[in-house]
Amino acid sequence: MSAILSTQDVVVRFGVLQAVSQASIEVVEGRVTGLIGPNGAGKTTLFNVITGLQEPTAGKVFFDGKDITNKNPFKRARLGIARTFQKLEVFGSLSARENILVAAEQRKTWDRSGFDPNKVCDEILEKVGLSDVSEFMVGTLPTGTARLVELARALASNPRVLLLDEPSSGLNEEETEEMASLLRKLVDEGLGVLLVEHDMSFVMGTCQFIHVLDFGTIIATGTPAEVQANTQVQAAYLGTETVVEAS
Repeated sequence: MSAILSTQDVVVRFGVLQAVSQASIEVVEGRVTGLIGPNGAGKTTLFNVITGLQEPTAGKVFFDGKDITNKNPFKRARLGIARTFQKLEVFGSLSARENILVAAEQRKTWDRSGFDPNKVCDEILEKVGLSDVSEFMVGTLPTGTARLVELARALASNPRVLLLDEPSSGLNEEETEEMASLLRKLVDEGLGVLLVEHDMSFVMGTCQFIHVLDFGTIIATGTPAEVQANTQVQAAYLGTETVVEAS
């Protein structure tokens, strides 16, 4: 499978600190790809490089075979890259529906296909299971539901690749499984997903492919089974015990 999104030897330095060191990763459509590593490993920095929020010191970012390293975040969104954040980025004083509608209306500034933002909004609400709370103010919703709103808003831009930063953070066990089920459904529809996550059961049960960062360097790449068996990964992040793959 060819990558829809990739980074090539990305380096990010903040003064004397090298946050990312020659990181090369790939995201394929129709697959959940994980990016894991200890706190401070450079995961969010690499996310920011991909979305255009952080300029790399060296290296390149490619999308659909084209070099997008110098494109701004808005242009990358137009190409089909969307993301969520570790700290929830939602409009708490707006309803769930209004949050999604804002993104759908913004999409009209570049998408000339004649789509109906209201119809798109209703379809996404149903897809992510938010129809019953569509008129609730997001600030009054539980964390798990608010995370779904943020994800739904990202989907309103009709992305080809979705970047998720800690999507299971703050979720209970049932909500975590619902999130995993939704991601599996989205990739079955052809979406490419790249996620940063600390919940290893969630990662191993949801991702088909994983990149591991440690001190800004990719130390392992492979399937969940291959990553779990990697001694460097065990030492750097997972510990010596094998992580049991989620059912």
